[in-house]
Amino acid sequence: MEETDEHESNENQKCTTKTRTFRDRTSPHKHQYQHQLFQYSNHFGLCNRNQYPSYYPALLPLPPPIPLQLALTPSLPPNQSLRSKTHLHKPSSKLNSPPFATSSDTQVPVDTNLPAPESLERRNKATHKGDEKRIMNVKTQALVAVKRPDSGGIEGPVISLLANHFLVQFDSTQRIFHYNVEISPSPSKEIARKIKQKLVDNNSVVLSGADPAFDGRKNLYSPVEFRNDRLEFFISLPITTMNKPALPYGEFNESKEKRQQHKLFRINIKLVSKFDGKDLSNFLCKDGEDWIPLPQDYLHALDVVLRESPSEKCIPVGRSLYSSSMEGTKEIGGGVVGLRGFFQSLRPTQQGLALNVDSSVSAFHESIGVIPYLQKRIEFLKDLPQRKTRGLSGEERKEVEKTLKNIRIFVCHRETVQRYRVYGLTEEATENLWFPDRDGKNLRLVSYFKDHYNYNIQFRNLPCLQISRSKPCYLPMELCMICEGQKFLGKLSDDQTARILKMGCQRPKERKAIIDGVMRGPIGPTSGNKEREFKLNVSREMTRLNGRILQPPKLKLGDGGHIRDLIPSRHDRQWNFLDSHVFEGTRIERWALISFGGSSDQKSNIPKFINQFCQRCEQLGIFLNKSTIVSPQFETNQVLNNVSLLESKLKKIHEAASNNLQLLICIMERKHKGYGDLKRIAETSVGVVSQCCLYSNLNKLSSQFLANLALKINAKVGGCTVALFNTLPSQIPRLFRLDEPVIFLGADVTHPHPLDDYSPSVAAVVGSMNWPAANKYVSRMRSQTHRQEIIQDLGAMVGELLDDFYIEVNKLPKRIIFFRDGVSETQFYKVLEEELQAIKQACSRFPGYSPPITFAVVQKRHHTRLFQFDNNDTSSTQNQNQNQCFDENIPPGTVVDTVITHPREFDFYLCSHWGVKGTSRPTHYHILWDENQFTSDELQKLVYNLCYTFVRCTKPVSLVPPAYYAHLAAYRGRLYLERFESTTFSGSTGSTTICRAAPPKATPLPKLSDNVKKLMFYC
Repeated sequence: MEETDEHESNENQKCTTKTRTFRDRTSPHKHQYQHQLFQYSNHFGLCNRNQYPSYYPALLPLPPPIPLQLALTPSLPPNQSLRSKTHLHKPSSKLNSPPFATSSDTQVPVDTNLPAPESLERRNKATHKGDEKRIMNVKTQALVAVKRPDSGGIEGPVISLLANHFLVQFDSTQRIFHYNVEISPSPSKEIARKIKQKLVDNNSVVLSGADPAFDGRKNLYSPVEFRNDRLEFFISLPITTMNKPALPYGEFNESKEKRQQHKLFRINIKLVSKFDGKDLSNFLCKDGEDWIPLPQDYLHALDVVLRESPSEKCIPVGRSLYSSSMEGTKEIGGGVVGLRGFFQSLRPTQQGLALNVDSSVSAFHESIGVIPYLQKRIEFLKDLPQRKTRGLSGEERKEVEKTLKNIRIFVCHRETVQRYRVYGLTEEATENLWFPDRDGKNLRLVSYFKDHYNYNIQFRNLPCLQISRSKPCYLPMELCMICEGQKFLGKLSDDQTARILKMGCQRPKERKAIIDGVMRGPIGPTSGNKEREFKLNVSREMTRLNGRILQPPKLKLGDGGHIRDLIPSRHDRQWNFLDSHVFEGTRIERWALISFGGSSDQKSNIPKFINQFCQRCEQLGIFLNKSTIVSPQFETNQVLNNVSLLESKLKKIHEAASNNLQLLICIMERKHKGYGDLKRIAETSVGVVSQCCLYSNLNKLSSQFLANLALKINAKVGGCTVALFNTLPSQIPRLFRLDEPVIFLGADVTHPHPLDDYSPSVAAVVGSMNWPAANKYVSRMRSQTHRQEIIQDLGAMVGELLDDFYIEVNKLPKRIIFFRDGVSETQFYKVLEEELQAIKQACSRFPGYSPPITFAVVQKRHHTRLFQFDNNDTSSTQNQNQNQCFDENIPPGTVVDTVITHPREFDFYLCSHWGVKGTSRPTHYHILWDENQFTSDELQKLVYNLCYTFVRCTKPVSLVPPAYYAHLAAYRGRLYLERFESTTFSGSTGSTTICRAAPPKATPLPKLSDNVKKLMFYC
């Protein structure tokens, strides 16, 4: 299923000279993160992208080499050589009994073979001193991503595919001239583009006959050099305005008519740089020099060239462009509309430069009057037009202010093209507002609008919109309209989410037709004349390539104490437990049930549910006592609203079980915001694993529902669903051995909602705790600085996981495989630089311990799609042949590591799951660091096999489990914080406050109870 368009707030720093760091990749401009706001337009609805930070990086941001300061360097097996010139050698030192790297909250048993604490401390100090010397010696080394170890994998039968990448051929000798543009007074992007077009039309000779590409801000790219390096122009542009148009409520006496008003702009153009495509051509050449930085300047110029025409006809949002011409808009409720569009991004690939184009759907504010907008958005204002004398209470005012804050509006009571941002609401109602005029005389706002505009304000008891950051500047709500083209950044309701996802859910054949239509249509990247102007040739056909289908692994299930093997042979690779048990079932002797809400009929079904659920657990090899430790507890929904009362109820149940409760099942009448409080209290204060479900699911009591519930509970209390029959050492014998354990780590960071400018981000790291099964994961969670992507406490969390691993396996892991989720391409090298060092520092706490590390980034938020293609089709024309796309998703195990992957670096696309709805999205694995020296086949097989070990279902999942579990753990940490933040920062501190100057210190997460700390409570 298609997700709504996602955007990241990336670091954008000013470009320097040749010795650039990774921060230089993103943009030659500085941007600040702001909410996305658009300039209203009667014609195209083009947005004011000056307020939006994600526009510039519309291409694959691969950086030049950057200095790496590593505290430790790993030892490698003597029969392996280092590929990368940046890897450093260190003599191997083995420890028969490696000591613990203890943390403050980890209890470590005493081992007589371990050195005494004092000697350990001395050895650590000595190690760090040696590390400091090594750091000085490696400052000149460059950190570069690992090179692809081979020409790609060879395992698995071949499958013919199409990818939504379109080859872009460019003339490497074509020079591009980059000019800086200053327009005064500063216009909107829509007006700026009109100024540029009139300038080109009227000054062909001075511009050497060129039709340059303009990004609507400051960058102008021309295929030929202008007559002079500095040029100045004056352009008079007619601005269309409305002369006192009809108001949403009430009308003026004058009639509505259009008029034009001329405005003079001064344009200064200055030559900034000149470049050609030779560096890009060398970068794309497989036989070229290994470590060439991607020429961002040339690539960005080409991106502006291919984006200019669509930007004039569509609403740009980040790397996507939206238009009502693509099947129109669709109301999804609550003053929000869904709009179709397309994503486009230039990417360097093995086949050359490619344009990635995909279908996209996103939510926008509906362009209507502020009063009807509030009617749709806020439940308590639905009857507002019928109650014009209604005022707002304190809490209602806060809710309205939160809804309107930072939205752009325009006014209907006077002729103007100006657009305003809502900074807040006035404290006073409209009828009580006064303001000073230019002479200092106080005027009543209601009288002012009657005297100047002959308009009687009707909603006098509502506050006005405050449209200035600091000084009083008021606009009555009823005279304001929401500007169109503003992306909705609020949290969509469940119904809105379902509708927007349904809009973006197309089967493969339909999705391919949409993409092909964009490439050949009037609003796509090939619709203008810039392709010819800059000597580009963009293919209109999707890229043909061959993928491979990896074979499913043999699985190990339970069977009444015996082991049963199974190979998932269905086309979707699902399996079932009809004749078998879970691999490791648990015994749950002491459990309790609590209900919140529900009708009397629903509550009467509880005994039936307990009986059938116990039977289903028994069929799966899980023992669940048929009698709860205390009788089922029935509470009202109100208990979930009272944190202290909820905590006392849960503690009372726990005490009744002699503080030894294994499981608490919670049944809710409906989804409730108190869910987060319940999880936090159970897992931190009480110390019990909980499982929630809804009464609506209990009405059916299907076998599938009961089985899914049983699998989750079994995993949470320490069991496991399935294991690989052939262990990882038997499948990858070159690297893995039974007596040399390996730890798989997963990490993710979850950020607060886009409109939240203060809440902490939450980082989570999980680590496998058993070998060779590697299917049980312990988690660590931390809060950190608001929107900080780098995991700040990674070293401490990894150190704790290594401690736990040693306790469970009695050895430190021989190798570390680290899967990092949630990283955009612009952040690859910053994350690698800082987080690889943190992992090495965690290892350095154990004297002489430096295992080889593989660092892989896992990406689901990308726009590459793969379609099955009938290569044996004998249609007469290429165009007909190209359209022979199956309406089936690609099968599980489909892997692609050629043609559309990086020209040199180690990456691949793997679709490990079966797509039931929409078009499958393969997961992109990009290996940034690999001291274990995997081959393509080895790493792809490892990742695919792990996808079958996910504990919550009986099918392979789309994301490698360590990354999946880290995502779930980070989400759980977010739940712990949400209720606290909503009560602490519930309202605005004043009508003119827009945001905090700086994020506050991160609220620490509550400490997990020891009873649940080593369980998979988060799954």
